[in-house]
Amino acid sequence: MSQNFIMPSDIPDDQYPPPSAFVEEGKSCVEAAQKEGLILKVMGGLGIYMHSQEFHPLWEGLERLGKKMFTDIDYVAYDKHRVKMIKFLENRGFSVHQKLLYHYGKERQIYYGNTIPMVEVFYDRLAMNHTIEFAKRLEQDSPTIPLSELLLQKLQMVRMNEKDIKDSILLLRAHNLADHDDNCINFSVINSVLASDWGFYHTATSNLKMINESLGRYSVLTNEDREIIGERIKALLRQVEGTPKSLKWKVRAKLGTKVIWYNEVDEWDVIETQPMEE
Repeated sequence: MSQNFIMPSDIPDDQYPPPSAFVEEGKSCVEAAQKEGLILKVMGGLGIYMHSQEFHPLWEGLERLGKKMFTDIDYVAYDKHRVKMIKFLENRGFSVHQKLLYHYGKERQIYYGNTIPMVEVFYDRLAMNHTIEFAKRLEQDSPTIPLSELLLQKLQMVRMNEKDIKDSILLLRAHNLADHDDNCINFSVINSVLASDWGFYHTATSNLKMINESLGRYSVLTNEDREIIGERIKALLRQVEGTPKSLKWKVRAKLGTKVIWYNEVDEWDVIETQPMEE
């Protein structure tokens, strides 16, 4: 392990920061970065939580507010700010993880701190099972990335876990669909992404159908909740299916799942325990 780095899972419950500490740090960090001319936005489950505070009781009912609800803060920034971002976060008490910095190069940076155990900063894009580009999109919302990208971040996962399904349910319950980014899930952005990449389309639409089918599992959801979420999922699927597809999409669709359609993702916590190359 790197010196001073402690995995969030290894921190005792009585020493672990509450969800409010992650929210406060996320907002404060985004605001401080802006004052220094840096564009930095929160994404992931924390971003969804920050953007859906009016549904706090539902977060509790779905048991998403446990002691270790958040293990880190995921940020995204523009690559042009990469060098300045290291100094900025170090001034906030974070130390860059040298071994993972060596491994990932320009893709992302992982930091560890005191009050908040860990933060990750991605640059220009999120490249996981599928890729989400953020060019000219980080200015559209604050302190988080836009809602459409928050949803796409979950839908790009080939193997969604229970936490990711719940996050998606909360996001879809809290926000309507529209063709703009003003506190709505911008379906035009999602359509554009999925109409140009069959692999992403296959993963995302499969996940949307799975989320819809899972709604009956959660007794905390009212009939109204299930109806609203279900209608939004169906409307989004109609939008996606009705969007003209690129030639590249059509050619790739012919191969289907006979050829792997997603990128495998390295587990950074496994890499962290491996020795550095000489």
